[in-house]
Amino acid sequence: MSRYCVSEALQNKRMICQTLFQTFYNVPLPVGWKCYMSAEGRKYYVNTSSKETTWERPCTPAAAPKPVRTHNNSGLVHSLHLMYVCLVLVIFFVIVFAFNFCLSSLLSLQINFVTFPLPHSTPEQQLLKPSEWSYCDYFWADKKDPQGTTTVSGFEVLLQKQLKGKQMQKEMAEFIRERIKIEEEYAKNLSKLSQIPLAAQEEGTLGEAWAQLKKSLADEAEVHLKFSSKLQSEVEKPLLTFRGDNFKKDMKKYDHHIADLRKQLVSRYAAVEKARKALADRQKDLEVKTQQLEIKLSNKTEEDIKKARRKSTQAGDDLMRCVDLYNQAQSKWFEEMVTTSLELERLEVERVEMIQQHLRQYTTLRRETDMFNQSTLEPVDQLLQSVDPAKDRELWVREHKTGDLRPVDMDI
Repeated sequence: MSRYCVSEALQNKRMICQTLFQTFYNVPLPVGWKCYMSAEGRKYYVNTSSKETTWERPCTPAAAPKPVRTHNNSGLVHSLHLMYVCLVLVIFFVIVFAFNFCLSSLLSLQINFVTFPLPHSTPEQQLLKPSEWSYCDYFWADKKDPQGTTTVSGFEVLLQKQLKGKQMQKEMAEFIRERIKIEEEYAKNLSKLSQIPLAAQEEGTLGEAWAQLKKSLADEAEVHLKFSSKLQSEVEKPLLTFRGDNFKKDMKKYDHHIADLRKQLVSRYAAVEKARKALADRQKDLEVKTQQLEIKLSNKTEEDIKKARRKSTQAGDDLMRCVDLYNQAQSKWFEEMVTTSLELERLEVERVEMIQQHLRQYTTLRRETDMFNQSTLEPVDQLLQSVDPAKDRELWVREHKTGDLRPVDMDI
């Protein structure tokens, strides 16, 4: 529905309610008035006493001779008249209530038990963190999993990102471990080669130069051994130990907490639907009792209408209470989503910066080990200096975001 249509519906609300008030359940015209149809098919009304003509349906009794009432039925007629007026008023407000509900349903919709505004029914929502691509602004909606068989919540997407990060960190540590093995094997082979007695009988100045060359192999082997040792203590170990086994447990706690809030939201939504059905049943029962009044005037029928009216009112109160509880549950879920997603965002920044720090340490150690290979490491250094957690988050959010519309309260 466009904004124009919604605005037009709101403007016509009063006119519709007035028309329903006058015509619902065939409320009779005031005494002395009659309804006719024009050639164009439009109703108009004529007062047979004063000859007054109007297009508007008269809603107040016109002046007319008072009927002669006997002593026996005057009290009953007066009582029935008051009861009928009260009944019409009750029906009128029930109609207004129903109209309000129908109108609100045009402004919002429920998706997986969460209430979202229609994109064109309200002004554009402002982002919670407009200057950033923050998790708390882009993961409110659910989406299908890659297989398309089940629905995955936006929060679950964020959790999977955290667990994937933990796995990437582990694989990086394994990569460094393989690098350490290569360095150790290389140092071992250099040391072994330096001890081979080939050309040991060479004499003079040439023999001295040859001996120094073999010794340099042993020195180089020692450098590579130290490099592998530092890699293990300053790069591999930190990558392995950063956020140990408790990290997965913490993620499960977040998952269960948010999932419990969503389950509560589902339960409250079911209560709203049940209350809505109960109200519809009570309104239908009131309609039946009213129709019975038209064909049978008795104290029992009057009493039944009073009871039906009370039950209808109570059902309306129950619905409002259930909607309020639903909105409270959704508000709690909303707050926890924002708080927890910001915490996950902080954890991701911390992880990226930790890995950045230790990979830069790797390049520093490698440079110290072999200055001649500096040119091969410069591109790595340049890329590491360009590592930007905020940019990484933006790219990831753009690809994986599930929806940027935040939930709104359900209206009565």
